[in-house]
Amino acid sequence: MSTRITSIFTRKKKIALLIDGPNILRKEFNIKLEELREIAEKYGKVQIGKVYLNQYAPQKLAEAVSNSGFSPEIVSYDIHIVMALDAISFLKNKKVDLIAIASRHARCVPILRKLREEGVETLVMGFDPGFSVALKNTADFYEEISVKTYNGNNNNRKS
Repeated sequence: MSTRITSIFTRKKKIALLIDGPNILRKEFNIKLEELREIAEKYGKVQIGKVYLNQYAPQKLAEAVSNSGFSPEIVSYDIHIVMALDAISFLKNKKVDLIAIASRHARCVPILRKLREEGVETLVMGFDPGFSVALKNTADFYEEISVKTYNGNNNNRKS
């Protein structure tokens, strides 16, 4: 088989990784963007990485997001609306094969439903406390993130 034909069959899925910043990047949970990328890359190659932050996010957080290779998106209203619009844009422009959403919030369920309806594979990443059962049940795949809290506890949770 030629190299070109082989590469078509072994092509990695292109992934858009969308991160609900206020819900995931909380100091008390110590989640690293690199960890989220590593989890997503079990499913393919991350082509697009965006972190949605609200207008109250410190400038240093936006800088850290950018330094990690992600695009920070500062939103002055509900970030889930912007996430949904971006996800649909990626779907319509055929930029990705799988959309991964890092959030624990059930507000992302309608986004996942629409993507699945349109035939795009979905992955959701989150952690307890508060990882929505509806999110897990709506996505094609889900991954529970291991949380390392500042008080030294290490809750190892994986799907």
